[in-house]
Amino acid sequence: MPHQEPRPTIRIPGATSHTLAPRDEGRGREGALRYLKAGTGAPLVLLHTVRTQAEHFRSLIPLISEQYTVYALDLPGMGYSEIVPGASYDEPAMRAGVERLLTELDLHDVTLVGESMGAVLALTTAADLPERVRRVVAVNAYDFRDGIARSGLLARVVVGAVLTPGVGPVVAGVEPKPALRRILQGGLGDRSALRPDYVDELLRVGGRPGYPTVARAVYQSLPSLIAARSRYPEVKAPIHFVYGEKDWSRPTDRQANENLLPAADFTQVPGAGHFIALERPDVLADLLNTAV
Repeated sequence: MPHQEPRPTIRIPGATSHTLAPRDEGRGREGALRYLKAGTGAPLVLLHTVRTQAEHFRSLIPLISEQYTVYALDLPGMGYSEIVPGASYDEPAMRAGVERLLTELDLHDVTLVGESMGAVLALTTAADLPERVRRVVAVNAYDFRDGIARSGLLARVVVGAVLTPGVGPVVAGVEPKPALRRILQGGLGDRSALRPDYVDELLRVGGRPGYPTVARAVYQSLPSLIAARSRYPEVKAPIHFVYGEKDWSRPTDRQANENLLPAADFTQVPGAGHFIALERPDVLADLLNTAV
């Protein structure tokens, strides 16, 4: 019997699922990309974190869909976007997926909102496509050393093992539910914000054929995300950095971005961790809705 691809089980009111067809480019095949769409108004694109998917924004989308047409993308190989054997998952390759969404749907006047890895991609996409991007909101930008390994001891051990040559692919294919839950909770000020059905959804996606290879490649891509900071000053659109008080980034990491972009706005969310879209979607919604 052929393997059946899993289907998302989380439903977001008013959101519908769509797919961008794959395409062949000079650098190789780019797989199909899945995205959620909801609401009406100016376009707003949501870019998720490491090891998550469009449903990461399940609580934020209903709060902003009266003001915006929201597009929540599953980044290449993640969520329900196609897994292409041998594909790259470094920053330029993931950015290419974001740019496909904007160009193939011909979006203009876009507000780009990214969390973690998605924040870096929002900034570099804005640097590449200034004529399409109106504003960038970068939430807990994942552009510092160690990344998710700062979540706690378990994360350091697991991520370290995933990145180890030889055993790494094996470890990446074994993802016990308690371990995933604990690692993700390490990115939250309020651990109750991690809902059980969301963990189940992430595990379901993690069971897709080829996903462990994607997960390992994404963790390996952190140096390319750090290197992408050099692109931030190219962004012409207004930039607003949002950091959780308990984010994995250190004060020196945040100060480095303030020094790099002195004209940007900076907001700190008291008590929040790395996954602000999960625990304080209201704060993000207020910030976005007042800027329409």
